[in-house]
Amino acid sequence: MNLLTDPWLPFRHSDGSLRYRPPSALADPDVLDLALPRADFQGAAWQFLIALLQTAITPEDTDAWLDRYQQPPSVASLDEALAPFVSAFELDGDGPRFMQDLDPLKDVKEAPVGGLLIDSPGANGIKNNTDFFVKRGRVESVCPSCAALALYTMQINAPAGGAGIRVGLRGGGPLTTLILPEDENQPLWMRLWPNVMPADAVGQPGQRWRAPDADDGDLFFWMTDTRVSDKKGTEVLPDDVHPLHAFWSMPRRYRLLFDDEPGCCDLCGGETSRPVRRLRSKKQGANYDGPWRHPLTPYRRLNPQKPDELPLSSKGQPGGLGYRHWPGLVLENEAGGVLPARLVTHHLQKHDLVEAARGDGEAFDALYRHARLWVFGYDMDNMKPRGWYSVEMPLVGVPQMHQETLREWVKRFVDLAGDVTWQVRNQLKRAWFKRPEDAKGDMSQIDAQLFEATQLAFFDALRQMGEALRDAKATPTLPPEISREWYLTLKRRALALFDAQAISGPLEGMKMQQLERISNARRYLLAYLNGSGKKAGKTMQVFAEKGGFELKAPQAEDNREGSAA
Repeated sequence: MNLLTDPWLPFRHSDGSLRYRPPSALADPDVLDLALPRADFQGAAWQFLIALLQTAITPEDTDAWLDRYQQPPSVASLDEALAPFVSAFELDGDGPRFMQDLDPLKDVKEAPVGGLLIDSPGANGIKNNTDFFVKRGRVESVCPSCAALALYTMQINAPAGGAGIRVGLRGGGPLTTLILPEDENQPLWMRLWPNVMPADAVGQPGQRWRAPDADDGDLFFWMTDTRVSDKKGTEVLPDDVHPLHAFWSMPRRYRLLFDDEPGCCDLCGGETSRPVRRLRSKKQGANYDGPWRHPLTPYRRLNPQKPDELPLSSKGQPGGLGYRHWPGLVLENEAGGVLPARLVTHHLQKHDLVEAARGDGEAFDALYRHARLWVFGYDMDNMKPRGWYSVEMPLVGVPQMHQETLREWVKRFVDLAGDVTWQVRNQLKRAWFKRPEDAKGDMSQIDAQLFEATQLAFFDALRQMGEALRDAKATPTLPPEISREWYLTLKRRALALFDAQAISGPLEGMKMQQLERISNARRYLLAYLNGSGKKAGKTMQVFAEKGGFELKAPQAEDNREGSAA
């Protein structure tokens, strides 16, 4: 099967139909999305198509990017652009195979194909019978289409796997951030192209741009002998490879074994004449090291005071993804060690570049002002997946001169939410326990509930911040009502959460001491939220002062806030 010419990807069309077509179908205006059987496959397939566009039709600069944005290619012209790369995308055969070792690896034992899936139990889990929740043997036969996606998903997300088993170029289980138009009904092309970068922006410092070629072993590692990493000095650094190699990274050594006995795919349920049931895998694949920054992944520096330290890719964490992570995903802050995906940073600068290059930014203006950020990835505990996260957030674009102002406003709002969450958690401990300082246990669910309950309100405030910063010539000010509404939202939700959690049983069954603890804790929380007192209310007093509004609410509203439940 060839991944550029065969109809192997399931595309969802505007009439609701699902049809398998080659990748060039993404240029069909009737194609809206992909429809893969697994969430990690969906994210990987999007990255696969972006990588193809980035490789086959990389625009020279922002001006050329805008030309293509305004005039999408036809399916036929995209097929023509992909044609020179066909030889690098054979999944089977005697020659080079897509993302597989050039060596047949006949010196290693065969293993079940299920090992390609990141959430499959590892060898130790099977040996020690610890695969309690994700069982062995779930996936024993897969079709070539699902095998190709499983292979690509593993290579771009490869987690830690033990001695000699290499981790992915951006670390195990990285987050990916993609830019989407606000209108979900836009054709797939209009949703993919915003994630393609011009040639003058896609590479890292030290990398030199050259036209991609199917036989280039510095771009497609599988087209030449394996870069074995069995000794020092064999690390793969950014300067050693093509600027687009990050899209095609290949840390693992695999060979898929195709079976001539027909079967059913355990992933998509389809019948296939040549399933993959076994594979070969070998250690010591490409060992990525150095200052890698994948264009689609955010990074951070643990110690911003040491800029020479290698940046670490951002990864999924327990508790999920939400607006508290938004600044680190969008707003670059080199001094603070915050490095959003280079794609996102370039997008936020693109509006000014478009206007400078063309004197007309209208075609790009809608995407710049009304875009979403799709963030997804695994939450990994070393080599064990704890969960998969996929969320969408507003992507607010403001003029470069106002970026720092937006960062300050957002930080103030997020910091207040963090302070309120901490206070709710502490007061719940006081309500629940006689000695709250000695209370153990994980209370992160309290944080998650409050952040989730206030997420829509934050994103609404974020859009209003963007509107207040649109004019590059104006001196920006944040309207007081935006800050006040955020304060009131946090106050309502905090009290509601406290009441729901503190009084979780019938009052008549509670002892007087318990009721007194609850009453005292709630009284302190309300004083904090109302900004009462020099100590308890200081946080709210400072926020209100900076926000330009009065804490004292109308009497009717005070009564409502105080009785939230």
